[in-house]
Amino acid sequence: MNVKRICKIGILSALIALCAWITIPGPVPFTLQTFAVFLAIMLLGWKDGFFAVAVYVVLGVAGLPVFSGFRSGIGVLLGATGGYIVGFLLAPFIMLPFERRGRAARILSAAAALVACYVFGTLWYAFVYMSGGKEFDILSVLLACVVPFIIPDVIKIALSFAVSERLRDKI
Repeated sequence: MNVKRICKIGILSALIALCAWITIPGPVPFTLQTFAVFLAIMLLGWKDGFFAVAVYVVLGVAGLPVFSGFRSGIGVLLGATGGYIVGFLLAPFIMLPFERRGRAARILSAAAALVACYVFGTLWYAFVYMSGGKEFDILSVLLACVVPFIIPDVIKIALSFAVSERLRDKI
């Protein structure tokens, strides 16, 4: 790995952290973290995009307050919503086969990666929730953890695609 590549990974990892801190208040708070994750993958490619997300996760586990709400630690990942963060690590691998395809294929691969994040995060949520002895209702979890995020996340993917198209040749 050369210095330029390492710097790009570091900058995009920092951007993911910064975007995790930017919260739009509401009944379910929204962050710009998804935007930065998909921007990193689209700008850097699947391998370096994975490294950027992995560095972000490792920094959070190591104790730096990079997760939403300035939280950190393994407890965040092992908590009910930690699966959505871990799910971001799947996205580059899902997007890999479409990396060199047309624009529509890349956008659809990002949407598929987002669905994978939702599925992984929701299953993780269910596991953590049920392990606490509570009853689990998939519809309630989907209504709380997925449905409110679909439209904003689709907008964030479109925005990350547009930004990556503008910046791809400049970095």
